[in-house]
Amino acid sequence: MGMYWTIVSYLQSLTGPGLMLLYPLYASIRAIESPSKVDDEQWLTYWILYSFLTLVEMAAATLFSWIPFWHPVKLAFIAWLVLPQFRGASFIYQRFVREQLIKYRQWLDKDNLGAGGSENQRKLMEDIQSPKAKAKVEHFISENGPDAFDIIYEAAVHEAQKDK
Repeated sequence: MGMYWTIVSYLQSLTGPGLMLLYPLYASIRAIESPSKVDDEQWLTYWILYSFLTLVEMAAATLFSWIPFWHPVKLAFIAWLVLPQFRGASFIYQRFVREQLIKYRQWLDKDNLGAGGSENQRKLMEDIQSPKAKAKVEHFISENGPDAFDIIYEAAVHEAQKDK
């Protein structure tokens, strides 16, 4: 049994940094270089969650040392956040963080949509940022390529600037 734990801890010491740091670094660079901004959400959210988890782990190191299988559980959680099959970081953002941002948007963003903003502006922003709208944009990009979406977006920005 001792040899088994030695092998497991050795594999963990290799896979941990690769899964937690090397692959996300590589994927983040690819996301920055890609014309689509869809993948940016996944990796920005991952780095926020990873940083938060690391800070909590550092602050409560004594507590975590008493949890028997903390490192394998952490590795499994990070794998869920990182692996493209699961996109856990985007899931957490969409399910939890985004809801709180929308709920407290007036307080967080007083200059843009706060007391001076109209109810129609707030409703429009919620509709644009909805998961359904995001899914439609992702579908459009997958069918027509990221360049087609960028052209439409740039035209809309240009029109909005002309109207001002």
